[in-house]
Amino acid sequence: MVSIPVASVADSPYLVALALCDQGGKRLMPLAGRSQRVVAEAGESPDELGHALALELLLRVWQRSDAAALSRAAGPSSLLLVELPMNALPERLPELKADWLTTGDTEACLAALREIALRAWSMSVEKFQPVTLTPLW
Repeated sequence: MVSIPVASVADSPYLVALALCDQGGKRLMPLAGRSQRVVAEAGESPDELGHALALELLLRVWQRSDAAALSRAAGPSSLLLVELPMNALPERLPELKADWLTTGDTEACLAALREIALRAWSMSVEKFQPVTLTPLW
Protein backbone atom coordinates (compact mmCIF):
# COMPACT_ATOMS: atom_id res chain seq x y z
CA MET A 1 0.00 0.00 0.00
CA VAL A 2 1.29 3.44 -0.91
CA SER A 3 0.48 6.23 1.54
CA ILE A 4 0.66 9.99 1.47
CA PRO A 5 1.90 11.78 4.61
CA VAL A 6 -0.13 14.85 5.56
CA ALA A 7 1.24 18.17 6.80
CA SER A 8 -0.91 18.40 9.93
CA VAL A 9 -3.86 16.76 11.66
CA ALA A 10 -6.03 19.71 10.61
CA ASP A 11 -5.23 18.95 6.94
CA SER A 12 -5.86 15.23 7.17
CA PRO A 13 -9.19 13.57 6.50
CA TYR A 14 -10.87 11.83 9.41
CA LEU A 15 -11.55 8.11 9.20
CA VAL A 16 -14.81 6.92 10.77
CA ALA A 17 -16.11 3.38 11.24
CA LEU A 18 -19.86 3.29 11.72
CA ALA A 19 -22.46 0.61 12.22
CA LEU A 20 -26.14 0.78 11.31
CA CYS A 21 -27.77 -1.46 13.94
CA ASP A 22 -31.11 -2.33 15.42
CA GLN A 23 -31.43 -3.26 19.08
CA GLY A 24 -34.85 -4.16 20.40
CA GLY A 25 -36.63 -2.06 17.76
CA LYS A 26 -34.39 0.97 18.33
CA ARG A 27 -31.89 2.14 15.73
CA LEU A 28 -28.25 2.69 16.75
CA MET A 29 -25.32 4.21 14.89
CA PRO A 30 -22.21 3.73 16.99
CA LEU A 31 -19.09 5.44 15.64
CA ALA A 32 -15.34 5.14 16.08
CA GLY A 33 -12.96 7.55 14.40
CA ARG A 34 -9.47 9.00 14.22
CA SER A 35 -7.60 11.52 12.15
CA GLN A 36 -5.14 10.00 9.71
CA ARG A 37 -1.45 10.78 9.96
CA VAL A 38 -0.96 9.04 6.62
CA VAL A 39 -3.66 8.88 3.93
CA ALA A 40 -3.91 5.98 1.50
CA GLU A 41 -3.53 6.94 -2.14
CA ALA A 42 -6.52 6.94 -4.49
CA GLY A 43 -7.52 3.38 -5.28
CA GLU A 44 -5.98 2.11 -2.04
CA SER A 45 -7.71 1.54 1.29
CA PRO A 46 -6.57 2.56 4.78
CA ASP A 47 -6.19 -1.04 5.91
CA GLU A 48 -4.23 -0.66 9.15
CA LEU A 49 -6.25 2.18 10.68
CA GLY A 50 -9.48 0.86 9.14
CA HIS A 51 -8.99 -2.54 10.76
CA ALA A 52 -8.17 -0.93 14.13
CA LEU A 53 -11.32 1.22 13.96
CA ALA A 54 -13.44 -1.77 12.94
CA LEU A 55 -12.16 -3.72 15.93
CA GLU A 56 -12.80 -0.84 18.32
CA LEU A 57 -16.30 -0.30 16.95
CA LEU A 58 -17.25 -3.96 16.95
CA LEU A 59 -16.03 -4.43 20.51
CA ARG A 60 -18.26 -1.55 21.59
CA VAL A 61 -21.20 -3.02 19.64
CA TRP A 62 -20.53 -6.45 21.15
CA GLN A 63 -20.60 -4.98 24.66
CA ARG A 64 -24.01 -3.43 23.92
CA SER A 65 -25.40 -6.88 23.14
CA ASP A 66 -25.68 -7.53 26.89
CA ALA A 67 -28.70 -5.19 26.96
CA ALA A 68 -30.62 -6.84 24.08
CA ALA A 69 -30.07 -8.70 20.82
CA LEU A 70 -28.50 -6.69 18.00
CA SER A 71 -29.04 -7.00 14.27
CA ARG A 72 -27.71 -5.28 11.18
CA ALA A 73 -30.10 -2.59 10.02
CA ALA A 74 -28.82 -2.22 6.45
CA GLY A 75 -27.58 -5.64 5.35
CA PRO A 76 -24.10 -5.50 3.78
CA SER A 77 -24.07 -1.70 4.16
CA SER A 78 -24.43 -1.95 7.93
CA LEU A 79 -20.71 -1.68 8.67
CA LEU A 80 -18.95 1.15 6.89
CA LEU A 81 -15.62 2.94 6.91
CA VAL A 82 -15.76 6.50 5.62
CA GLU A 83 -13.13 9.15 5.02
CA LEU A 84 -14.48 12.59 5.87
CA PRO A 85 -13.04 16.08 5.64
CA MET A 86 -12.53 17.54 9.12
CA ASN A 87 -15.15 20.25 8.48
CA ALA A 88 -17.89 17.58 8.10
CA LEU A 89 -17.41 16.29 11.64
CA PRO A 90 -18.96 18.97 13.83
CA GLU A 91 -22.22 19.46 11.92
CA ARG A 92 -22.83 17.20 8.94
CA LEU A 93 -22.07 13.83 10.54
CA PRO A 94 -24.23 14.48 13.65
CA GLU A 95 -27.10 15.66 11.37
CA LEU A 96 -26.80 12.56 9.22
CA LYS A 97 -26.80 10.34 12.30
CA ALA A 98 -29.80 12.11 13.86
CA ASP A 99 -31.77 11.87 10.61
CA TRP A 100 -31.14 8.14 10.27
CA LEU A 101 -31.94 7.45 13.93
CA THR A 102 -35.22 9.35 13.52
CA THR A 103 -36.36 8.12 10.11
CA GLY A 104 -34.56 4.83 9.54
CA ASP A 105 -34.26 5.78 5.86
CA THR A 106 -31.06 3.94 4.97
CA GLU A 107 -31.08 5.04 1.32
CA ALA A 108 -31.27 8.71 2.38
CA CYS A 109 -28.53 8.10 4.96
CA LEU A 110 -26.20 6.55 2.38
CA ALA A 111 -26.96 9.35 -0.10
CA ALA A 112 -26.16 11.98 2.54
CA LEU A 113 -23.00 10.12 3.46
CA ARG A 114 -22.00 10.06 -0.22
CA GLU A 115 -22.37 13.87 -0.30
CA ILE A 116 -19.98 14.46 2.59
CA ALA A 117 -17.53 11.54 2.37
CA LEU A 118 -14.35 11.69 0.36
CA ARG A 119 -14.29 7.89 0.11
CA ALA A 120 -16.17 4.99 1.69
CA TRP A 121 -15.85 1.24 2.06
CA SER A 122 -18.12 -1.49 3.31
CA MET A 123 -16.43 -3.83 5.77
CA SER A 124 -16.84 -7.58 5.75
CA VAL A 125 -14.99 -10.72 6.71
CA GLU A 126 -14.95 -14.27 5.41
CA LYS A 127 -13.93 -17.28 7.44
CA PHE A 128 -10.12 -17.56 7.66
CA GLN A 129 -9.66 -14.24 5.82
CA PRO A 130 -8.75 -10.75 7.04
CA VAL A 131 -11.25 -7.91 7.14
CA THR A 132 -12.10 -6.78 3.60
CA LEU A 133 -12.68 -3.14 2.73
CA THR A 134 -14.76 -2.88 -0.44
CA PRO A 135 -14.98 0.59 -2.04
CA LEU A 136 -18.51 2.01 -2.21
CA TRP A 137 -17.63 5.00 -4.41
